[in-house]
Amino acid sequence: MTSLDKPSVPDPAATPSGAPSDAPPGDDQKAVTQAALFDAFGGVRGTVETMLPGLLFVMIYTINKDVKMSAIAAGAVAVLLVIVRLARKDTVKHAFSGVFGVGVGVAFALFTGSAKGFYLPGMIYGVGLGVAFTLSALVGFPLLGVILGPVFRENLSWRTRNPGRKKAYTKASLAWGLIFLAKYAILFPLYWWGDATQLGWVLIALKLPPMVLAVYFTWVFLAKAPPPIDVIAEWEAEEAAEKAAKTKAPSHRKP
Repeated sequence: MTSLDKPSVPDPAATPSGAPSDAPPGDDQKAVTQAALFDAFGGVRGTVETMLPGLLFVMIYTINKDVKMSAIAAGAVAVLLVIVRLARKDTVKHAFSGVFGVGVGVAFALFTGSAKGFYLPGMIYGVGLGVAFTLSALVGFPLLGVILGPVFRENLSWRTRNPGRKKAYTKASLAWGLIFLAKYAILFPLYWWGDATQLGWVLIALKLPPMVLAVYFTWVFLAKAPPPIDVIAEWEAEEAAEKAAKTKAPSHRKP
């Protein structure tokens, strides 16, 4: 079995997904890229599930200034969203990610007794992501390629076998990093000098637009890049060929 980066002898009859191509990407590739990104980042439902607990927290806190009630309500909604997905036998990766983040925020808010504590863990995490995306792009190992490689069935083949996609992942990772850092350059001054209600509503307002912008840039860069190399299909074909060769090989028995 080949490694993630191991080059293989190109097959003249290979489909575009099996090897990089210099041909301009068509509508099919753009549609596949859009669908993959939609799935990777949770789509509309995943976005709603990510935003709803935080929105509920800031709404309740704006009305009654009760940190405990706001935190418990946000945590309960996050857990409920996971239960609904489990009951429907849907994928829970985005819901679990959300409930974990909300749970940490709830713990901080209850421990500190401050509504700002609910937002702090997520803000620190966001800054960390911004730094990680930016540094990964600068050192030539873009984080977005690591995240999306399995989604496109190319794993890490883009590192050595598909320089056009590596370049696209680098640009996209840099875009994510700069967008995240710009977002939190706005939010942290509010955390230090603004009140909790202002911080909450600005954070809600900035929840979706930066994400949409980052995903849009990712789609633009990847849609223009060469098609991904489907290493999963390569592995399957290689294993099938090995199995067929073993089946056809004559047995050597002693007389």
